[in-house]
Amino acid sequence: MLYRFLSGMDRTRFSAQVISMIGAGPYSNRIQELGVPLWSLGMQRGIPNPMGIVRLVRWLREARPDVIQTWMYHADLLGGVAAKLAGNIPVAWGVHQSDMSREGNGWLTLRTIALCSRMSPWLPSRVICSSEASRQVHVSAGYSAKKMMVIPNGFDLEIFKPNPAARRSVRKQLEIPDEAPLVGLLARFHPQKDHRNFVEAAGLLSRMRPDVHFLLCGDGVTPDNAELLQMLQKADILGRCRVLGNRDDVPFLLASLDIVASSSFAESFPVVIGEAMSCEIPCVVTDVGDSALIVGQTGRSVPPKNPKALAFGLHELIQLGHQRRQQLGKAARQRIRAQYDLPDIVRRYENVYEELASVAHHEHENRVAGWAQSSHR
Repeated sequence: MLYRFLSGMDRTRFSAQVISMIGAGPYSNRIQELGVPLWSLGMQRGIPNPMGIVRLVRWLREARPDVIQTWMYHADLLGGVAAKLAGNIPVAWGVHQSDMSREGNGWLTLRTIALCSRMSPWLPSRVICSSEASRQVHVSAGYSAKKMMVIPNGFDLEIFKPNPAARRSVRKQLEIPDEAPLVGLLARFHPQKDHRNFVEAAGLLSRMRPDVHFLLCGDGVTPDNAELLQMLQKADILGRCRVLGNRDDVPFLLASLDIVASSSFAESFPVVIGEAMSCEIPCVVTDVGDSALIVGQTGRSVPPKNPKALAFGLHELIQLGHQRRQQLGKAARQRIRAQYDLPDIVRRYENVYEELASVAHHEHENRVAGWAQSSHR
């Protein structure tokens, strides 16, 4: 979403730089290809390093940005502290999840959330949440309610769009019968994504519809993932499940599917749902975060951690038939266009930045005027 935001930013009004806490990630090259400078603090994941703050403060004093946008908890804390030390630069925190459980987070993340909660009344100027569910959860956890606002994720409808050729091509490539229903789960292998829920639901579904096939892809979703392989074997769907790992052709893959599933037990605003809907693919989602709100009447929502409910939700859409699913898919794309179109979302971020920069500018002018008046006396 950060990459998409940068790609849509008005370069005649805004100039951006990105600082990564850790090393280069999968989107680093893409961000730099946009002409956006990208720097790394060189920190190691899960290991607090005070030198990272020192380095960041030095960079901020040199660059003197008008506004800082941080992305996720660790960056919120580090960026907020550094911004204060570098000269009270206004900061907009970014909150992109709604799960604070021990099951879905490491101890360092939970500790960071607690610190951010206590600092939220005075450290950030705004706290931008990607979903209403996320806003509610963080207010309940002690985040300053008056600082919170919601700007959902946005989707590029020129990139994510229907592609009839994708259906034929992917089925041919993966040796799946043309008429076989194909259900996909595109998610990294992480506890919150709850692959076990999906795989158990897929096993139940395959008994109701022996013709159904499944597609899995995402970081860590690979054929050498022993835990995932064991799940697939136990559900007896190994022969009808394609495990593809990370892919750089996600829009093409999504457009090839009949249904997209989201099986998570915790989410804020799952990007893949909006991507699938943009491709006119109906979704069956667990009712976590804003998932059900995003889908609306264009798909189905079911309780989390309930494979039977997920299986029946998928079965219901399969039983509708291809034509009815196409109608749902068209309604889904229209819903994304109306509520989550990327240019509209980018403008909302830009409006926040202009407001924060303007307030900071006036405060600086007042401080200078006050100093001049004091010197004159």
